Amino acid sequence: MKTCLLEKDLEQLKNTIVEMGEKAFRAGQIFKALHLGLEFSEMTELSKPLREKLDEKFISQPVKIIKTLKSVDGTEKFLYALTDGNVVEGVLMKYKYGYTLCVSTQVGCRMHCAFCASGLNGLIRNLSPSEILGEVIAANRHIDGGLGDKRKIINIVMMGSGEPLDNYDNVITFLKLVSAPNGINVSPRNISLSTSGIVPKMYDLANENIHVNLTVSLHSPFDEERQKIMPIAKAYSIKQIIDACVNYFDKTGRRYIFEYVLIRGETDTARHAEGLINLLKGKPCHVNLIRLNEVKENDLKSASDKDAYRFMGMLEKGGLSATLRRRMGVDIDGACGQLRQRYLDEMKED
Repeated sequence: MKTCLLEKDLEQLKNTIVEMGEKAFRAGQIFKALHLGLEFSEMTELSKPLREKLDEKFISQPVKIIKTLKSVDGTEKFLYALTDGNVVEGVLMKYKYGYTLCVSTQVGCRMHCAFCASGLNGLIRNLSPSEILGEVIAANRHIDGGLGDKRKIINIVMMGSGEPLDNYDNVITFLKLVSAPNGINVSPRNISLSTSGIVPKMYDLANENIHVNLTVSLHSPFDEERQKIMPIAKAYSIKQIIDACVNYFDKTGRRYIFEYVLIRGETDTARHAEGLINLLKGKPCHVNLIRLNEVKENDLKSASDKDAYRFMGMLEKGGLSATLRRRMGVDIDGACGQLRQRYLDEMKED
């Protein structure tokens, strides 16, 4: 079975190339080419026999973009094909300062949050480090980005399909690979990791010395209500999550962020705003409000723009740092799991 060279850091790749009887400097050329998104056949710095030898033994790019949807606001949504036939998705968002890419960490998800399409069919499998990295590399090549300072993807948000901390070891390896100096080299400070609140792994992450931005899906200040929309909340209380966030700040010096989805009549009331203020006031955190991206598989409705801004105003008046996330990609199934689910539905029909 072929293995993927993207899984290796530069030193590991050097060892592999030397074991093949090649000069060690070739590893640097191959590493650079792989992180630019090239197939072995495109690595013209290498001899043809070496390219053929590599192609016989290894996979160059484990992820390929098979479908692209472009929004009127410039957002692009990708459907990525994996080598085993599974598909995942990613979202590329264009801002004045550059591009932000939202990546997936699993095929499907087992968190089963009520408002998300990612977990409709459960968890299929974890993505490997090279597959998560492959999403970034494929998107960067798609927009003609280079490496290091020449890359076009400035920020990465791990908020696509899957729960990153449920795929902990592979995600940690990915974070090390994507920040490698000779590769894409995205600083951990430009990477946000979003979790539904797997508390033990939040403590583990704080000890890794990889200072990513920790983002927690909160979505309610009340345990009982949170449990109804997020089954993981039955395992870990809001207090346990807050304690883990405080620990993360103490270990890294990085303030933590809470994602909060505004569901009409469910999470967007004055009572919920007051609950958030009581819970978070005085803590080194920020609240990122998100208007629900509605999915056909449930009957949850998004808060109106008026109610969303009203809610944000209440938080700010109560002393919290809060922003309302700009809506992007709504016309192209921008929410997690929607494009993949539509693709799977179409495949069933065929």
